[in-house]
Amino acid sequence: MTIPSSETPVHVLWGDLPAAEPRAALSLDLDTDVCVVGGGFAGLTAAREAARRGMSVVVLEGHQIGWAASGHNLGSVLPGYGVPIEDLIARVGIGHARDLWKLAEEGGGYIRDTIATSVPDIAMTPGALEVSTTDVGERLIGWLQTIGGEFGTEVEGWQIERVRTELRTRRYFHALHFPKAFQIDGARYLRALAALAEDAGVRIFENTPVVSIDSAGIRKRIVTPSARLRAGHVVLAGNIHIGTPALRLASTLMPLWRYAAVTEPLGDLLNEAIAYRGSVLDDDGIDHFRVVDGDRLLWSSPETTWRGKPERFGRLIRRRIATVFPQLAQARIERVFSSAFGQTVHGMPQIGEMRPGLWVASGFGRQGLNTSAMAGRLVAAGMAEGDDRWRLFSPFELVWAGGNAGRVVGQFADGLSRGRSAAAGLLARWRERAVARERLREERRSARIAAVLARTERVSQDFGSDRH
Repeated sequence: MTIPSSETPVHVLWGDLPAAEPRAALSLDLDTDVCVVGGGFAGLTAAREAARRGMSVVVLEGHQIGWAASGHNLGSVLPGYGVPIEDLIARVGIGHARDLWKLAEEGGGYIRDTIATSVPDIAMTPGALEVSTTDVGERLIGWLQTIGGEFGTEVEGWQIERVRTELRTRRYFHALHFPKAFQIDGARYLRALAALAEDAGVRIFENTPVVSIDSAGIRKRIVTPSARLRAGHVVLAGNIHIGTPALRLASTLMPLWRYAAVTEPLGDLLNEAIAYRGSVLDDDGIDHFRVVDGDRLLWSSPETTWRGKPERFGRLIRRRIATVFPQLAQARIERVFSSAFGQTVHGMPQIGEMRPGLWVASGFGRQGLNTSAMAGRLVAAGMAEGDDRWRLFSPFELVWAGGNAGRVVGQFADGLSRGRSAAAGLLARWRERAVARERLREERRSARIAAVLARTERVSQDFGSDRH
């Protein structure tokens, strides 16, 4: 990870956090009820919740807490999942989809409650806006009926005029507004979550990669470079980096690098372009941005299936900002960051018990933070209490992502999707302009006809006056 330094801290990210006190590596053999592999959001939530239920828990992190995707995210807590709602319903049916959606909302509630009760110094910025890049007025009504009516989520439909009052660009049309969604400093929350887990009795070991896992039998055997563990349950909460100990899991995740940038302070120029202060996502999954630190813009856009230099993508993000908001064309990028995450083939997270005592909580690429919190709670409840709600995710099994060939195909598909999105958006804007031109012509035509009729009426009146 290469993160350009900056003299001005960006308080909504991790830039202003002092270096965390390092935790020791595992050096002694241990017996424990639960061994969690991976110290990200899902792993730490599962560990904390299992410990709160009376289980002894060890977390093994191969590097440092938050070194990968969990520590370098945009901090959005959203309802639902990273797949279109109609696709989710088509896959599992309306009732099943409703239950899944409720779980996702409970995950967001868990984060909200945790912050309110345990780390109130973390600010929560409310609201999320999912904007359409084409005119989808009729589909908007259907989404509102499903999400608001069938699923009971608080959601508002915004018409074009309101969207363009808040976001001064002609690239967006209608929008769904989720007033109860919120944004946080994800890195700060992750650090607080680790501390809360330790307060509950969890032992966290950093710089302790897992070499192998023997999941057969009642007691699982976990081997690290310097010690061994035995555990009744093992939770695989790693990302694409989990590697050799869980090759089957790692092979189901498409590695993606997402790039994001923070601009310099933009002052009133930013306020004139973007009045909305929640997060903004387009319905094609291309752009995700929000105002941070009062007058900076945090913007995430490109994805690649290979690691690139963040500085290069900073230039691409700057051009993207100028494309959507031409009035911000001169905005300079102050810092760029990226991190790898795992994207599943079906787009949903992978949660549940793979075999007795071997659990998975992974595949959170393109999901909100609510899903990782929800996964941790489900796994902990499954281990400690036999709660089987994790079975709701059974239709989203582990599917091979295609290896290197899959990465090539994934990159091509992403480019194709962006191209289709750009073409559809261009066509929608052309149609809008054509309608506006036709309306203007019609208004001018009506005005000319009205003028002729008025003159005819005056002539008629004058002729009548002359006759009298």
